[in-house]
Amino acid sequence: MMLRRLGAAQVADDEKTLAPSRWVEDYPAMSDLDAIDRRILALLQKEGRISNAELALRVHLSPSACHRRVQRLEEAGVIHGYVALLDARKLRRQTTVFVEITLSGQADEVLEAFEKGVRAIPDVLECHLMAGSADYLLKIVVEDTDDFARIHRQHLARLPGVAQMHSSFALRTVFRTTAIPV
Repeated sequence: MMLRRLGAAQVADDEKTLAPSRWVEDYPAMSDLDAIDRRILALLQKEGRISNAELALRVHLSPSACHRRVQRLEEAGVIHGYVALLDARKLRRQTTVFVEITLSGQADEVLEAFEKGVRAIPDVLECHLMAGSADYLLKIVVEDTDDFARIHRQHLARLPGVAQMHSSFALRTVFRTTAIPV
């Protein structure tokens, strides 16, 4: 019997990681979602503030049936939460920097120390453990090169276990989406 995560998202102690609230046996696999569930998920990803009445209308369900489905998807952990997507440029964060990090070793203690350190940097939007030439890939959105230099000096250069760091500045974002294909 395999236990899988279930529950509404909770912000973990480090406030940067969404963590499911409890474990259950019947976490729905993608194959368990029917066409209506998939339409609900697609619409909620594009229009997170859509009312239940409008959502029900668009997926051809009664409001109560639609609400039950959304609740089930939330309880199953398929929907972790709802967020507002901000315009980084209007917040003077118009430059995206990708930072490849290579660590000095691969021991669990080295990885854990690095991950704990990087979670504490508020400017880091994403951190991915990679397969390939770099161990980690970070995504950081900054005001300009001076802002990145500050973040590098105050935070990145002080991360434990870092052997090498390579930064690339995006010239422009061709497209960006948060919608997962369903």
